[in-house]
Formats: sequence, structure tokens, C-alpha cells
Amino acid sequence: MSYSFAVRFVGIDFGNRRVGLAISDATAMLARPWQVVKTDEPDPENSAVMIADLMPRLVNDEDSLDGIVVGLPRRLDGSDNDMTAKVRVFGEALEVITGLPVTFQDERLTSVEAEAQLAEREKDWKKRKLEIDAVAAAIMLQDFLDGRVRG
Repeated sequence: MSYSFAVRFVGIDFGNRRVGLAISDATAMLARPWQVVKTDEPDPENSAVMIADLMPRLVNDEDSLDGIVVGLPRRLDGSDNDMTAKVRVFGEALEVITGLPVTFQDERLTSVEAEAQLAEREKDWKKRKLEIDAVAAAIMLQDFLDGRVRG
């Protein structure tokens, strides 16, 4: 008899117009971009409902989500910026809606890194723009996974 042990995390790069989503592999070692969801929803709690509705599509019957990692925007000096409070409201609402623990992860410079990675393989900015938020979410999620203590 074999047992399947899967631990997955979702990474979220929350923005006013787009939300980037990433998912870890079943071992919680590697993150990959999943999709970008367009939203013009000004209320972060309503955005949380919309994103929570997508969560069941991320896993199959043998897997489960163990947590959600939300990128926390900050200035380069580490202080809050104008999006930080909105992202906290989004993350807290998502935790209540899904019942999954939400961790906030520093996302400084993830969009810059995502743009650099995408520019290596795609020269057209409009095409890169379609993927950048999901790639940024994957970079942020990978930072979280790399920082976890493994026992």
C-alpha cells in the first residue's frame, strides 16, 4: 500500500487590475506560475471571494492546499506603501473565506525580476505583460518555499 503525501501552497500577487497566481508542486519545493486574473474590483474583500472561487481548480482529489502566500508590497526601505493595507485586507478576507492559513511574504522587486526573466524569452512587451503577474507570484512563492524550515 502506498501513501500519497502532497503539500501545496498558492502564491498570490494582488494588484488593482490583475492578480497573479502561482502554485507549488506537491512537495512544496518548486513554484510555478499558474494564471493571471483580471479584476477591476476596488474592494479587496470582493476580490478575495473571486480568487477563493478559483482555488478548487488548483488541486486534484489526492492533493490539498496547505496555505496561501500573499505578496506584501512595501517600499524598498521596508516601509508600507499605498497598497500594503489593501493587500492585508485581501489576505485576511481570503483566510476567513477559505479557512486556509495566509502568510504574507515580502514581494519587493519580484515584478522587476519577473520582467527580466520574461524579457529573455519574449521580446514583445504586450505578451510579457500578460504573464508578468503570475511569474511575479511564482518568484514570491519560491522565496517563501525556500525560506521554510524543512524537517
